Amino acid sequence: MQTLITFLLILGFVSPCLCVRWNNARTQNKTYNVKDYGAYGDGKYDDSGAFLRAWKDICGSQDTPTLVIPPNGVFLIKSITLSGPCIATSINIQLQGSIVAPVKNEWLKVLGMLDPIQDPEQDLTDQRFNLIVISNVSRLSLDGTGGSIDGFGSSWWDCRNCERPTILRFRFCNDLTVSNLNISNSPKAHIRMNSCENATFSNISIHSPGDSPNTDGIDILASKNILIQDSTMHCGDDCIAISGGSSHINATGIACGPGHGISIGSLGRNKAYDTVEEVYVKNCTFTNTENGARIKTVPGGSGYARNIIFENITVIQAQNPIIIDQYYESRIPMSGALNVSDVIFRGFSGTSAKKNAINLNCSSSGCFDIVLDHIHIVSSLPGKPASCSCNNAHGTATDTVPKCYLLS
Repeated sequence: MQTLITFLLILGFVSPCLCVRWNNARTQNKTYNVKDYGAYGDGKYDDSGAFLRAWKDICGSQDTPTLVIPPNGVFLIKSITLSGPCIATSINIQLQGSIVAPVKNEWLKVLGMLDPIQDPEQDLTDQRFNLIVISNVSRLSLDGTGGSIDGFGSSWWDCRNCERPTILRFRFCNDLTVSNLNISNSPKAHIRMNSCENATFSNISIHSPGDSPNTDGIDILASKNILIQDSTMHCGDDCIAISGGSSHINATGIACGPGHGISIGSLGRNKAYDTVEEVYVKNCTFTNTENGARIKTVPGGSGYARNIIFENITVIQAQNPIIIDQYYESRIPMSGALNVSDVIFRGFSGTSAKKNAINLNCSSSGCFDIVLDHIHIVSSLPGKPASCSCNNAHGTATDTVPKCYLLS
């Protein structure tokens, strides 16, 4: 009898603890399905409000909530901002269904209706010309397994002078993870990062026609410690563009083409001071691209691009497999130029669609410590040899085909 009483007393003390732990587990794993917030998911009615209502609850919740965009749904979104900082220690987004943007005429109707109250600290222009902005959110994980985002850019591309929207923008997001994301047909850039730190993008699939204007795959601006890996990008501009204020960028296992290759820049536009350093691009393939490994700076700018490595690169009929262009957007000599130095091109192989496979076109102040090592690029034009062009470039060339006699 005494043993039974003792057991019941222990059970009485333990049971509340078990309940608390169970409830905590439920809280930590709580999911927020946009359909529970009124999303139609039929591709016709605007689901923006449902996404914003779900985000408000998620951002204000405890522990690690999950936003679910469920499968078998098509969710029409008209420019939303998911902003923080949030109470949640970390946030998961599971994109299992499809998100679609409005076509151009419908989007233009939206522009006059947006209100900066949605994010008082954000520029209204940034709100209007992005489909989805995620701002000031730390420890965010976005998994796109089974889902997709379609920007319906074809309704925009004929209007080349229009202010065309980006599909997905991250602003001031630290410790970010994006994986298994399928995104296509952006009116302009597909993904942009502004002022982010410690981000990993993996298994990203980007698809837009090669003649779609300015449809960059991923743009990186003023960000550092960024890894992009094991991804495929077909677009109408740079597959990856690394712009001013960025450092410690790593891109590996990227299949690019069509597109304009992986570019540092453009830097120094409008006489700006720009810096990019510690960039490592490795094990990438450029197929039928306008460029391969490129550094582009605008005359009149200042700053530097340095400590950059392109390594183990395959080019297949790329028009400019290796290029440094310090006269980008202008052929008129101007005073001042960014300093380009400590750049390594190593382990390139494949074919060039133009005679000039290597083009190092530096400003009068010169590029320094340029290294060409184990390069073997031949012309894809029958009977035509590939060539190398150097202008004010200083460095070394070892085991390089075509020969670069003017690299000094």
